Amino acid sequence: MTANELRSKYIEFFKSKGHAEISGQSLIPENDPSVLFTTAGMHPLVPYLLGEKHPSGTRLTDYQKCVRTGDIDAVGDPSHLTCFEMLGNWSLGDYFKKDSIAFSYEFLTSPKWLGLDPRFISVTVFEGDENAPRDEEAAQYWKDVGMSEDKIAYLPASDNWWAAGPTGPCGPDTEIFYWVGEGIPPVGSNKATDSDNWMEIWNNVFMQFNRIDEKTLVKLEKQNVDTGMGLERTNCILQGKTSVYLTEVFQPIINKIEELSNYKYGDDEEKDKSVRIIADHSRASVFILGDQKGVTPSNLGAGYVLRRLIRRAVRHGRKLGIEDSFLAKIAETVVENFKCAYPELEQNKEKIYNELTAEENKFRETLRKGEVEFQKLLPNLMKNPQKVIPGRVAFRLYDTFGFPIELTQELAGENGFTVDVEGFKEAEKKHQELSRSQSAGTFKGGLAEQSEITTKYHTATHLLQQALVNVLGDHVAQKGSNITAERMRFDFTHPQPMTKEEIQQVEDIVNEQIKRDLPVTMEIMDLEEAKNSGARALFGEKYETKVKVYTIGDFSKEVCGGPHVEHTGLIGTFKIAKEQSSSAGVRRIRAVIS
Repeated sequence: MTANELRSKYIEFFKSKGHAEISGQSLIPENDPSVLFTTAGMHPLVPYLLGEKHPSGTRLTDYQKCVRTGDIDAVGDPSHLTCFEMLGNWSLGDYFKKDSIAFSYEFLTSPKWLGLDPRFISVTVFEGDENAPRDEEAAQYWKDVGMSEDKIAYLPASDNWWAAGPTGPCGPDTEIFYWVGEGIPPVGSNKATDSDNWMEIWNNVFMQFNRIDEKTLVKLEKQNVDTGMGLERTNCILQGKTSVYLTEVFQPIINKIEELSNYKYGDDEEKDKSVRIIADHSRASVFILGDQKGVTPSNLGAGYVLRRLIRRAVRHGRKLGIEDSFLAKIAETVVENFKCAYPELEQNKEKIYNELTAEENKFRETLRKGEVEFQKLLPNLMKNPQKVIPGRVAFRLYDTFGFPIELTQELAGENGFTVDVEGFKEAEKKHQELSRSQSAGTFKGGLAEQSEITTKYHTATHLLQQALVNVLGDHVAQKGSNITAERMRFDFTHPQPMTKEEIQQVEDIVNEQIKRDLPVTMEIMDLEEAKNSGARALFGEKYETKVKVYTIGDFSKEVCGGPHVEHTGLIGTFKIAKEQSSSAGVRRIRAVIS
């Protein structure tokens, strides 16, 4: 089954169950400054899930293009994607758990639809806690459709509970998994007992309660269902492939890259990684540029993400030996492959090709100037018997010509040199100090409430974010936070619930940094300078041209308005109270300090 067939079958199935097909929305969300792109199928439907009446009725289905910005640096393995499609269906106060579960199981297992072997399917349901009961209702409905008891895992709220926020609609969910291990799943194997061999393919969220406060749930008068299935992942399973890049979704793109680079995919793992990065980033760039509200490359917001995608693709094209502009040629293949499902790509193709070519040429000119300057410096550098390029020289190439330190290292290696990276960092620091001494003006940011305890919590969020990156990966990005005198809430990008082991690791790392009593220092610098220095910034946030950058010892560096403690030893003991879903692709941690 092809991706086009899967997409069509999904829509056909739910239309046969009385769902109205609605159009997928723009990648650029309406009236939501908290995110840069639409990150899940439910994102455009949030107002209707929260009570607004949808003009198409109470049963809806669609397919939605999505981009998750936290995955950019993680792309390169066989499964990670920046841009993906989500198949969705919704009940807005119509049917609930029984029909939702029956529909999902029928679509997956019926020979008329996907025809998957029921033996290879397992599910999870909410195990219950002090706030809400065990979801025996969902478990029973799974048994009613034929799911054996041993294929039903009862998991905590961190795995099987969804919430719109600290208050408001929430409820348990049930997740559907497919066996990716060897042979037939053994008796007793499910997500709880054999996590590594089960891959999530579908999530049904039951918006059953309204949260009044942290301990009070009341049953909603109007109960909703929100479901989502990843097209690329499910398509991969249906075709028995080991990677989404081996399906027809990506194969035409990869074939084009092979043609342009004279490299055969599969011959070298490091080069294969570059091929996957180019394939994903070029596809994502085409979807962003060709969107109904398509943005263009810039140094801000969504445009900044797009620029990162394009430039990263160009750099990996260089690794494959592609010296001429090539992204527009790949874009032609992407448009041709997806124009039926997304006609706006065909309509906006000239804009796509022109913007890609202009940005690629701009970056190549930056690289060319840097390379020319490097060659000018080479005769003097050769006089250094230690074959080390001083950090100040590398920083000049970066500061004056925009030449990335990674490429300086690449050129240095080709000529038998190494780069004094520590010297580069020192030169960068001196530049920052000079900027600080010369800076003037005011700075926006900070907390409305700046008591001693909230200040401690604020510094703790910085430690938490870096700890999450260390444990989960570079895809982690902040999506929001809220601090009171009693607790902190931190939302971050991550595709699945954290394990108990991961939660404990994060907690231990934060407490370790507190015990180290690290100094907390502040520098003032230009926004772009801050980003280039490695400081984390919250995508979508509106910053002034001058920003504060807080550094916590050797552990964390972020753009932030403050306030912060002077050293981490003042914070106290950090404890994660809860980890749960916030929305599709976004997790939420609640933590306290004592």
